[in-house]
Amino acid sequence: MNITVIFFLGLIIALVGVIPPGLLNMTAAKVSLKEGPNRGIIFSIGVCLIVFLQTYIAAMLARYLNNHTDVVVILQRVAFVIFVLITIYFLLLAKTSTKPDIEPHTRSSQSRFFQGMFLSAINVFPIPYQAYMTITIAGFGWFNFEKTSILSYVTGAAMGTFVMLYVYIFFFDKIKNKSFTSQKNMNYMIGALTGIVAGITLINILMDL
Repeated sequence: MNITVIFFLGLIIALVGVIPPGLLNMTAAKVSLKEGPNRGIIFSIGVCLIVFLQTYIAAMLARYLNNHTDVVVILQRVAFVIFVLITIYFLLLAKTSTKPDIEPHTRSSQSRFFQGMFLSAINVFPIPYQAYMTITIAGFGWFNFEKTSILSYVTGAAMGTFVMLYVYIFFFDKIKNKSFTSQKNMNYMIGALTGIVAGITLINILMDL
């Protein structure tokens, strides 16, 4: 597989994973609003450095699992059930709640960089997410576990994360009062995304039967 294609797969998968409002993208937006876009970008660079390392760890984990297909089969079925339950929760059961207001204090550029690294490090979701998605695209033949492919994918994932944080930084002030940023609509967005992932997982399971 062409490493450019693998790069964009990593970029798109990571970008989709950062779309729903969370601690990292909302903090990046808040930092930008209070201290200027440059501080928000510095924070985002710190985040993406850790995402690069997390995605590399995820790829190594995925390579191990890919060599143990019996484990992958079990994980696929477990993941399918989890994604279906998450989809049902966000589409049907989740209630509207008030978003937490993250008010960062004024800090130096260097501290913003390390703050981004710290918050990204305690957010371990990218590791299982990327491990699963890497196995999934490998199952479709879109990815292999050669060193160049892994580095291309990992770089794309870091760039995809930065792109979405960049979008939050520069457009949050314009879209924050729009209806599609309400908690209810965000629940629908998250439910739709997990529903798509559940569909891809089901296809993968059926292809292996």
